[in-house]
Amino acid sequence: MELRGKTINVIGDSITQGAGASSPETCYCAVLADMFSVKVNNYGVGGTRIARQNPYTDDPYDQDFCLRVRDMDKNADAVVVFGGTNDYGHGNAPLGKMSDRTPATFYGACHDLMNYLVENYTDKPILICTPLRCHGENNPRMDEADTMGPKTLLTYRNAILEVALYYSLPVLDLYAVSGMQPELQVVRERLMPDGLHPSDAGHRILARKIGMALQML
Repeated sequence: MELRGKTINVIGDSITQGAGASSPETCYCAVLADMFSVKVNNYGVGGTRIARQNPYTDDPYDQDFCLRVRDMDKNADAVVVFGGTNDYGHGNAPLGKMSDRTPATFYGACHDLMNYLVENYTDKPILICTPLRCHGENNPRMDEADTMGPKTLLTYRNAILEVALYYSLPVLDLYAVSGMQPELQVVRERLMPDGLHPSDAGHRILARKIGMALQML
């Protein structure tokens, strides 16, 4: 895909909104726009999750990806999805199973989200990004609604990969290839000071990797 002059929709959470960056200009969305000469529509909302929360409220914090994706610019030339960390970190929707098709579970929400994108951006590039690694990602989550036992961030990353494979959507596996592992001191100091949100340097890495991935589509 030739990026220059194109419009990119990016839907995400606090990282997309710009958390960790020293200014709006150093958020990866802004850097992506500058680096690749594109317009970026930033649909990042801090704390949000892919799946629907229970009980659902009108608080912006509870406006999940499946709801917000419907308000995005339909005329954009490409779409990037970057989420899942908060579903693991503080979501209360159960993981669910691959056959789910409603936003009430994480698997179902991934289906709902990706199916909507395929239907509404059929002939346009859609890039799915897995979550970045984060400090404490191996702390198991227990969910009474699930029977699959403890879940780590890797569980959610794998679910995203599985659903994206079903829809034949390209994936930028940031969990595996971002180069940001906050358990390493040098990475923590330079790229992810709080163990979760990228620094300016980390945001620049995201912008470069996402832009290069879009160029391949």
